[in-house]
Amino acid sequence: MAASRLTRPLDYVHDVLGLRLSSGDFAIDATAGNGHDTLFLARCVAPAGHVLAVDVQARAVERTRERLREAGLEQSVDVVEGSHADLGRLTAPDRRGKVRAVMFNLGFLPGSDKDVITQPQTTIAALEAAADLLAPGGLLSIVVYSGHDGGAAEAAAVLAWCESRDAGRWHVVQYRQLNRPNNPPWAIIAEKMAESEKAIGRTKGND
Repeated sequence: MAASRLTRPLDYVHDVLGLRLSSGDFAIDATAGNGHDTLFLARCVAPAGHVLAVDVQARAVERTRERLREAGLEQSVDVVEGSHADLGRLTAPDRRGKVRAVMFNLGFLPGSDKDVITQPQTTIAALEAAADLLAPGGLLSIVVYSGHDGGAAEAAAVLAWCESRDAGRWHVVQYRQLNRPNNPPWAIIAEKMAESEKAIGRTKGND
């Protein structure tokens, strides 16, 4: 896996998650879209791991399944038509607290109806569910697009949610390109601390 590049936010997310995930892990693509992130996760966790991919649009589910079939990885993924807000219900109970990564790629489905977009209320509900599902040391990634109608409101809600995470329990970083016009996308990666890290933080204080 190459080192993180100063390039698109999604590439940055793939670099970071690719260094953490390995065969046998369980991961979630909360917004499957055209299946690119789902395929990325499947390649990271195969052959022994598994991925849950969720999308509210039937067209996205079909595209994701087709992409996985072409790559020979359909057996490594469950693709489900449903809302990302229902991640808690859609994830098997025995996976709770064991998920190594959850990916979000917000906005609309490329090549489809741009009026069908992720919404602040359902996205925040999905982030809450993802935070609960993550294992200690697990990663939550969010790629945010604010340039379309409704995107700015969702971006503000996501940023507020991330900024409200307890610093004693989460590492949260933002990756943003500052010199591009027209509201370029940006990314957040949040790491759920392991208990050992929390203890170190309490001991070191502000050192």
